[in-house]
Amino acid sequence: MDVLTASRPLVDVQQLQASLFPVCANTKGSYLSSFLQNTLKSNQVEINTDSKTLKPIAKLREPKDLFSLPKEIDCAQQAARWPAECQVLDERIQHIDYSPPEPELYYQPSGREIQPKPVGDDSGTVVFQYYPMSAVNYFSRSSIGGSRFFLPSCSSERLDDLRFESRFESGNLAKAVRITETYYELSLRTDLYTNRHMQWFYFRIENTKRNRVYRISIVNLSKAESLYSIGMRPLLYSTKDAVLNKVGWRRCGENITYFSNDDKNGDDEQSGSYTLSFNLEFPYDDDLVYLAHCYPYTYTDLQDYLIRLQNHPIKSTYTKLRLLCRSLAGNNVYYLTVTAPSPVDEPKKKQAVVITSRVHPGETPSSWMMKGFVDFLTGDSSQAKELREKFIFKLIPMLNPDGVIVGNNRCSLTGRDLNRQYRTVIRETYPPVWHTKLMIRRLMEECGIAMYCDLHAHSRKHNIFIYGCENKRYVDKRLHEQVFPLMLHKNAADKFSFENCKFRIQRSKEGTGRVVIWMMGVANSYTMEASFGGSTLGSRCQTHFTTQDYEAMGRAFCETLLDFCDDDPSKVTFQRSGCEQR
Repeated sequence: MDVLTASRPLVDVQQLQASLFPVCANTKGSYLSSFLQNTLKSNQVEINTDSKTLKPIAKLREPKDLFSLPKEIDCAQQAARWPAECQVLDERIQHIDYSPPEPELYYQPSGREIQPKPVGDDSGTVVFQYYPMSAVNYFSRSSIGGSRFFLPSCSSERLDDLRFESRFESGNLAKAVRITETYYELSLRTDLYTNRHMQWFYFRIENTKRNRVYRISIVNLSKAESLYSIGMRPLLYSTKDAVLNKVGWRRCGENITYFSNDDKNGDDEQSGSYTLSFNLEFPYDDDLVYLAHCYPYTYTDLQDYLIRLQNHPIKSTYTKLRLLCRSLAGNNVYYLTVTAPSPVDEPKKKQAVVITSRVHPGETPSSWMMKGFVDFLTGDSSQAKELREKFIFKLIPMLNPDGVIVGNNRCSLTGRDLNRQYRTVIRETYPPVWHTKLMIRRLMEECGIAMYCDLHAHSRKHNIFIYGCENKRYVDKRLHEQVFPLMLHKNAADKFSFENCKFRIQRSKEGTGRVVIWMMGVANSYTMEASFGGSTLGSRCQTHFTTQDYEAMGRAFCETLLDFCDDDPSKVTFQRSGCEQR
């Protein structure tokens, strides 16, 4: 070896970067290239020299340094990363908060609703068409803002035609066909890199005409059963109504019907497609109107909420925001730690409570419940303070940010349902699931877990309810898994139904978070499901849920948890006797 080479100082970081990781000039390149640039320029990498070869070796620092998220970080500036083939409007869509003055009633089917069979492109004119196209049918790379090429979406030249758009965060509409001046057939996009899971929709309509009855049919839904067939209405947001009257999302539609496109009336998702058809009147001329399956809650909404939480002068003292991992597309998967700081000289052993949400991206009620949970837990009530003193809360508000961003209904960018992958050992393919299990395993070793709950939404059932895991191992713990749901039913009797709860483990659910975490040793392991529709209970019978209702359910969960973990054993005995009577 040349003497000059042997004595040469350590190669600097920039040269190392240039030689090992050539960076493309395209600023919208892959996530990997931008990550390596930022990492090598930061203090997240350390350069050592091999003692034998004297070659420089790049090594990431310890995970606690690599993944720590400083309090002052501006989360709102971390733009969403999209698959590179996706076209994305360069605008931020925001909706006002709104609570209806009265509960919104279900539609009452008459049985005489018209059921127009789909007729397709040949009998009409395509006025909107968008489906992200890739050279390969799997995720390959991502970029901020998606594709550099923004193409027209077949907008109609007729002055009176409605104009459709869905190329925004969480949007989903693949095609709109004008059949007549007032009848439009719409098709939803499948989850990316699959041919299934058409249910979530969220799109906007322009060029509206007041005092005109339109018929809208979404013709390729995949669920054989739906709450639309028993009274649920879609949601509408009028931009003019929001500006003029402070009215936000509200239920809409008349003459609502849901039916099979197949005369054989198949009874499963594989048998065919289904149509949701309804009449719609717009409140204003020339309005910008949004339609959605449920109240949207985007990845950007979450980041804005988290940064407000971190910037709060009081809440930030007992709430820490950290990075669990990065998703397949390079989006941040966050987790919150909420607990009262323990005195250094009097460390207190606390058990953990783990709550996760939004593993299924189309199930937006889970995000609203999580928001209610966090709002209550970080509040200044005596109950919130007691909970923070008693537990360490680990909250993962959005397990599947990639799916949320692109408007998927069920899957991640792998084309798989993440809530069937909890038995996986493949970190690179399902990073949120893998890191969640790792966090839970460490918590079990360090302090134990009092409860785990994964938040979801349900498209076929009313009310809010829980799925648990039946305990057959220990006689003295019989029915113990039913105690918390029964207490929750008593604390939220107009929303939560104990009768709808189930505790038997089906074979098809063995890969879910609830079952796998229970098998790891967490006795109180639950899935909480909130109806997309509403309640059939008490004073709220046959009315729709609002975002406030979902948030209230998060608060009720916290209050019930405090009762459930009360040190008085007589309370548990009393509740268990109630389970036996039922």
